[in-house]
Amino acid sequence: MGDVSIDAPVFLRRAKSILDAWKASDTKDEYQQLADRDAVIVVQGTADEEAHTIKTTTLHLWLLGYEFPSTLIVMTRKGFLFLTSGSKAKLLEPLQKNKEGVEIKVLRRTKDEEENKRLWDQTWEYINEAGKRVGAFAKDKVKGKFWNEFDGIYKEVKTKAGYDEGKDVGAAFAAIWGPKDEDEIKICRIAAKMTSGIFSSYFTDELGNILDERKKITHEKLADRLSKKLDDQALWKKVKGIEGAEINMADWCYHPIIQSGGKFDLSIVATSDSNRLEGADGGVVLAAMGLKYKSYCSNMARTWLIDPHKTQSRNLAILLELQTEIALKYLRPGQAGKDVYDAAIKFLESKDKSLVAKLTKTLGYATGIEFRDNAYLISAKGARPIQPNMVYCISIGFSDLDDPQKKGQKYALSLTDTVRVGSDPDTPVQFLTQSMKGTSDYMLTSVDDASEDEELPEKARSNGKSSPLKTKVTAGGKVLRNSGRNDAASETVAKRIREHQRQLMDQKHEDGLNRFSSHEGEANPDNRKTFKKFESYKRADMMPVKTQDLRIIVDARAQTVVMPVCGVAVPFHINVLKNVTKSEEGNYTYLRFNFISPGQIAGRKEDVPFEDPEASFIRSMSYRSPDAFRFTDILREVMDMKKAAQKRDAEQREMADVVEQDKLILNKGRVSALQEVFPRPALDGKRLPGDLELHQNGLRFTSPNRDQRIELLFSNMKHLFFQPCEKELYVIVHIHLKAPIMMGKKKAKDIQFYREVTDATFDETGNRKRKRWTGGIGDEDEIELEQDERRRRAQLNKEFKHFAQRIADASENRISVDQPFRDLGFNGVPFRTNVLMQPTQECLVHLSEAPFLVVTLADVEIVHLERVQYGLKNFDMVFIFSDFTKAPVHINSIPTGSLDNVKEWLDSVDIMVTEGQVNLNWNAIMKTVNEDPYSFFVDGGWSFLKSGSDDGNSDSSADDSGSDFGAEVGEAAMESDFDAESDEAEESEFGDTEDDDDGDSDAFDSEEEEGEDWDELERKAAKADSKRAQEGTGYDSGDDSRSKKKSNGKARR
Repeated sequence: MGDVSIDAPVFLRRAKSILDAWKASDTKDEYQQLADRDAVIVVQGTADEEAHTIKTTTLHLWLLGYEFPSTLIVMTRKGFLFLTSGSKAKLLEPLQKNKEGVEIKVLRRTKDEEENKRLWDQTWEYINEAGKRVGAFAKDKVKGKFWNEFDGIYKEVKTKAGYDEGKDVGAAFAAIWGPKDEDEIKICRIAAKMTSGIFSSYFTDELGNILDERKKITHEKLADRLSKKLDDQALWKKVKGIEGAEINMADWCYHPIIQSGGKFDLSIVATSDSNRLEGADGGVVLAAMGLKYKSYCSNMARTWLIDPHKTQSRNLAILLELQTEIALKYLRPGQAGKDVYDAAIKFLESKDKSLVAKLTKTLGYATGIEFRDNAYLISAKGARPIQPNMVYCISIGFSDLDDPQKKGQKYALSLTDTVRVGSDPDTPVQFLTQSMKGTSDYMLTSVDDASEDEELPEKARSNGKSSPLKTKVTAGGKVLRNSGRNDAASETVAKRIREHQRQLMDQKHEDGLNRFSSHEGEANPDNRKTFKKFESYKRADMMPVKTQDLRIIVDARAQTVVMPVCGVAVPFHINVLKNVTKSEEGNYTYLRFNFISPGQIAGRKEDVPFEDPEASFIRSMSYRSPDAFRFTDILREVMDMKKAAQKRDAEQREMADVVEQDKLILNKGRVSALQEVFPRPALDGKRLPGDLELHQNGLRFTSPNRDQRIELLFSNMKHLFFQPCEKELYVIVHIHLKAPIMMGKKKAKDIQFYREVTDATFDETGNRKRKRWTGGIGDEDEIELEQDERRRRAQLNKEFKHFAQRIADASENRISVDQPFRDLGFNGVPFRTNVLMQPTQECLVHLSEAPFLVVTLADVEIVHLERVQYGLKNFDMVFIFSDFTKAPVHINSIPTGSLDNVKEWLDSVDIMVTEGQVNLNWNAIMKTVNEDPYSFFVDGGWSFLKSGSDDGNSDSSADDSGSDFGAEVGEAAMESDFDAESDEAEESEFGDTEDDDDGDSDAFDSEEEEGEDWDELERKAAKADSKRAQEGTGYDSGDDSRSKKKSNGKARR
């Protein structure tokens, strides 16, 4: 147990809550079971996985954080006694000395039977001192060697001592640990989000695919698939709200339950049977699952209706209304479980009296470490009042309903969510799992592809031919396969998107407040600048000998300028020197040395931190000399040294995130390889083919020059993409890394291996003989050549996709193969050229040519669309990441015709989208956010962006939103630094942090170009936009000219 430790503050706080409850047991009914008890004995025998819900285990996990097998706990009104083994006693002994006044006594068992007998005698003495009225968790069934030893001794002792024992105190302890503190709520929230994540990120689509393709699969096998998703790291990357969670601390509360085909069981002991999943031809599918995180449970259940009858749809709507009533009106602190139950029954009677008999007998229960606490049930017999901040599972359903479409068959409806009870009677519950917003997302409808194809416009058809008659299934507003949408559906989708975006905005605001509440009023701790110390010389005798002459000495080796000050040679490190200026007055030449000090306008390089800003600082020193040549040499030497220091610092920042990978473990024997592929970026700039080999823990690319290798480990891979060669010149396997690696002298975060589609045998630019032969090709030969090329493309796709899947399998589910959806692609300018951007399951990518772009959607906080107004041909898109220290990613000049598709795609992947009429200054906005994130969310968070989205026709709203955060900050005039290069060396707001998800590492490199600055162009463009909007006109041909002007300025990310 070397890696186990007990959280002392948590233990003492919870131990004291037990003692306080004991003292209050005479006045508070929930603790009444403790009122006439002097001691409580809790024995834990052998650890038993099958008995994970017993009160004994719950006490151990809640109080100690771990389950301590073979341990006796005696609780009295004044303290605790632990009798356990030596290793566990070692963890408990530090708790004996505490400031809270909780009495802790620890007895350490040994292998000496006489010593153990003496310890048992001390235990009985401890109980006798407290009294002879003993309580226990009477319903627990404990077993094991330690329990047998205790039971044998205890039977004899209790008879002699005359103990009044056997009274169960489980309900009293349920009341003690029922209300959850903030730490417990956070854990419960993560467990609930993980459960919701499996539903939304995997099961919904998987169910749709199974029904759509009419796959034959049993309930049991589908449940097994779900259970294996716990180890799928790629899945958890998609789930939002669990960032930083330890996935290895998660486990299933129970095996997932899948039911269909007229056989349904809504009881707590239901299981998935071996019958096949039914529903492709209509029916009902029930799914229930629950994950626990750090031992805290969650639960969720949903019902899908395929081609439902109107009565089935109505009953599901009533079930949802009933849950809403319970959650928002009835489930409040102070209400007894039976009161909530009675109110629910009255509401259901007002809707449909016939459904009352079909309603489950229990409508919910308290949960936590114990999955179902029977002391707090929402049922006709639930007498205990609900406590504030408890976590409940609202679990309701209708069973044994007659199926109106299948005579003689029954169906059931189920709906379960995990919620947090409010802190006072006026506060409604908070859903921890993803609540069910409406029934439409759970209505699956079979669609006839042939009939839909007639509704599609001609240009939307892939080949102009009618498709064969085939049934498809639509789920949750999403159309699977090639199903189309009619006009009415389009309006419904637009309305659904608006509603969904409002929910996302509320959720983002709530998450932001919860995320930054721990450092209220403070700057983002990840964004704090650090004070650096520089040392020129360790001792005075290490200074150059020439300093004795009291002249200005430039010591390049020590990166120092030594200057005479009041007759003393004083060294100044080059990093404390801001700049040097030279001027001439009369016969003298002046050198002015300006130093970095507090209170200066530091340009783009924000305030420099100082160890003691209140200290006295030298801001500048001036020297004069009649020797102009000497001062010119000094100026040149200082400038060269400053340039070298800046270059060295820039290189260090550039390489700060480069990691040194572990050693590649090679496979022995036959190695799976993808042969004759080219890497990008190329090794040493040379385009040479090689073999990509699959080994135990990673990949190795070997070129013909054996000393040139690329090694990529699975542990450093974040995404794996396969891009087929359809409408492309290359077939690609692309790997996006978590941290960059060195390739030659440059670092790389995106590495791909490709093969060209065209073959030399088809090249018609060969010798004259070849040309003469090809000149005689007829139509049949051309057709044959085209067919050969199609076969070659198909073979390449198959070979590369198969190898990519092998990589995913070898990584043991650390990564999965992702493939771009070309049909969802749109054009844009992420860097300097217009390219095709393609969404994937997890990212937005451009992989066809360098520089590459990979944006991980799970890391995105919000997407803002800029320049969205009538008359403009293009708009811009900005990705803001959840890690606010990362620079936003810009994709410019997206055609306005792609706007609706882009918004629909972003909404489908649960990303909040806002839009505005002008470009914003994101450097200034993110600086404001990072200075105090909590205050930013308290003041409304991202709502200032949404105001422009909700009122798109209002010019003033767009102008206001742009003026709050997007106004350019005027820069004060500064003295010229050494040269233009020193200005470029000043990093931006985000210069110190490498972006994990925006592809090419050179994207933020500063480059000096002619033309106006980008910020100046942005101001002019925003001014022109506002002017045209006020005049009621938009850009037409002028939009193109604006794009041309942009190309002359600096590229922006």
